[in-house]
Amino acid sequence: MTEKLQGEPYNRITCEEAHKFYGDKNSHFIDVRNDDEYESGHIPGSIHIPVDKFLQSIDQIPQEGNLYFICAAGARSGLACEFSASFSIEEDRLFNIFEGMPTWISKGLPVEKGI
Repeated sequence: MTEKLQGEPYNRITCEEAHKFYGDKNSHFIDVRNDDEYESGHIPGSIHIPVDKFLQSIDQIPQEGNLYFICAAGARSGLACEFSASFSIEEDRLFNIFEGMPTWISKGLPVEKGI
C-alpha cells in the first residue's frame, strides 16, 4: 500500500508494490543514482537521470503515466519527486520507491547491469 506523508508531494511505495506495475505501459521507472551506481545494477528499461542533472533533464520525464523514482535509499528519489512536482507534474503520478535499489536487488526483482 502506498503512503503519502504530510508535506510530501508524492507517494511512498515499497519495492514489491512498485514491481506490480513493472512492465505496465503506463508506468515509468526512473533511476536517479550516479552513473557508476546505475551501471552496477538497475531496473531493465528504466530511464536514467542522475539527480544532480535532473533539472536540466526534465524534458526526459514522460508526459503521461505514473512515475516511479528509485535511488539507493530513498532520499535522492524523494528529491526527484519534489523537483517533478515543482514542474507541475501531478502529485498522484509521483511515486518514491523509498526502500531503494539494494532492497530491489535483494528481493530478486528484475535487474540488469551496464548502461
